[in-house]
Amino acid sequence: MAVYTSISLADASRITQAHGLGAATALMPIAAGSVNTNYFVHGPFGKLFLRVYEEQEAQGVEYEWALLDHLDARGIPLPRRVRGTQPGEVRVAGKPTALFEVVGGEELCFRLVEPRHLASVGDVLARIHLAGRDFPWRRAGRFQRKNIAERLDDAARANRPELEAPIHELRATLARLEATPERPLPRGVIHGDLFRDNVRFEGTEIAAVLDWESASDGVLLYDLVVVFLAWCYGDDLDFERGRALFDAYQAVRPLEAVEWEALFDVAVEAAVRFSATRITDFHLRGDDGSRVMKDYRRFLARLAALEALGPEGLRSKLG
Repeated sequence: MAVYTSISLADASRITQAHGLGAATALMPIAAGSVNTNYFVHGPFGKLFLRVYEEQEAQGVEYEWALLDHLDARGIPLPRRVRGTQPGEVRVAGKPTALFEVVGGEELCFRLVEPRHLASVGDVLARIHLAGRDFPWRRAGRFQRKNIAERLDDAARANRPELEAPIHELRATLARLEATPERPLPRGVIHGDLFRDNVRFEGTEIAAVLDWESASDGVLLYDLVVVFLAWCYGDDLDFERGRALFDAYQAVRPLEAVEWEALFDVAVEAAVRFSATRITDFHLRGDDGSRVMKDYRRFLARLAALEALGPEGLRSKLG
C-alpha cells in the first residue's frame, strides 16, 4: 500500500456515491507498501478503505474480486468489498478503483510475533490453498524468473555502483536455479505476498488476510516459504517460529516428498525475488516520504542464511 495517485475529496465523493453511499467528508492517505494507492475515506457511511489500482486494468481487478468472493464463501477471513460497481467502472486518473470495509484486528510488529501466531498463519494459508483448488480463473504470476531477470537488467542499467555486487550475485543465483531440473510441484492459487503487513490479528486468531493484487497461479510451496522468510527472520532465521508455521500448515495440507526436496531451491528463489523487487521498487525510486521503505539488503541477508544452511540443513530445521 502507498500513495502514487493524488485523490481529491471530489474524487472520493464520486467513488462513494457511485457505490450508493453519501459524499465523502475526509480523506487520509496510507503510506505503507509499494504497489497501489490507498486512502481511508470518511463520510456518513463511516470509514472505508479506498484503493486505486496502479498496475491492474479491469481484467485484473475482476480476477481479484472474483477470487475474494470465492475464498470468502469458503470461510477465509478477508476484507469485504463494498458492492455496487463493476471492475474498472469507476476510475481516478484513468485507473480502476475499489472500496472495502475497514477490517478489524491489528498488524503485529516483529517482536510481538510468537510461534502461536505463525501457527495461525500456517493454518489459514493451507486453507487458502485448499479453497483455491476449485477456483476456475487462471492467471500467471508477475514475478516469474524471466520477470526478475528483466528487473535486474533494468537495475543494472541504472549504473549504481552499490548495486553491482548484489546484481551479480542475484543473476548468478537465478542462473543456478535455471540449471536445476524442474520438479512437478503442486500448484494452485497463491497469495504471493503474505507479509506481516498483510495480516490482521485479534489475539492469536487471524481477523483478515489483505492485499491480493499479487495473487495468481503458482507453486503452493512458494507461498509458504515467503511467509517463512518474511515472518521468521530477525537477525537470523528463527526456526522455532518456522516449525510452528510448517507444522500448522501440514496439519491441513501435508507437504509432498517432492516439496521437501525442492524446499531449499524454492526458498532461495523467493529470497532472490524480494531482493530484486526491493531494489527496483524502493532503492532505485528513492524515499520521497510517501511510503514505508524496504531495504533489499534484508533479503540478501536471508539469501546468505539459506546458502549457509544448504538443502539438508534447511530441511532438517523445518521437517
